[in-house]
Amino acid sequence: MLPWFTNDQFPLYLAPMAGVTDVVFRSICKELGADVMVTEFVSAEGIIRQDDRTRKYTEFTDEQRPCGVQIFGGDGERMGEAAKKIIDWKQPDFIDINFGCPVKKVVQRNGGSGCLRDLDLTTRIIRAVVGATHLPVTVKTRLGWDNSTIRIVEVALRLQDAGIKALSIHGRTRKQMYKGEADWTKIGNIKNNPRIHIPIFGNGDIDSPQKAKLYRERYGVDGIMIGRASIGYPWIFREIKHFLATGE
Repeated sequence: MLPWFTNDQFPLYLAPMAGVTDVVFRSICKELGADVMVTEFVSAEGIIRQDDRTRKYTEFTDEQRPCGVQIFGGDGERMGEAAKKIIDWKQPDFIDINFGCPVKKVVQRNGGSGCLRDLDLTTRIIRAVVGATHLPVTVKTRLGWDNSTIRIVEVALRLQDAGIKALSIHGRTRKQMYKGEADWTKIGNIKNNPRIHIPIFGNGDIDSPQKAKLYRERYGVDGIMIGRASIGYPWIFREIKHFLATGE
């Protein structure tokens, strides 16, 4: 279980977004109600090489805690090594693995959602990272590579068995990129699967307090992750909390 999470909480995550969720933007969202921060994603190779630019992306303040560092890569051994080095740089509260990024230059190296084409690879990566660190390991993923290869139930169970402590699911496939509507029905199915015992956080299309409340009640998720809607609207976190508490 995550140290800061209990079943009576409903945490609001600021989703990691490359080029957006830098340390300044995270500070603003934290002040305006976001509960959990995740850094912009960084490559395992950049961490291992101790690249100055990569190090900058992993910076966060104590005020932003609980804060995790999100890493990506297509090699389990290197991902485990990177997780160890992250702790040497600055002690985050958790390590998050990116199995969701749809960008071509990432997936062509089997990073991000490219891992979803090889579930054995996803399992090897998680086992390596879990074995390399004492910190909780979480994952952000998509439903699958495309509509014909949606295996999110198997993915969730494999990752849970490999030792992750929470799973965030973006309700789109890699092929969809950011088009169409996120399919929260499949996210809800994971949350309500009797074999799943880790927290499940939903992501995709939450752009108002009303929708956050509706999706919480309809799909039963343990929390939600908000990304693009927070750009230009960082007070959405505060508004969601107020609406959940008062209905106003």
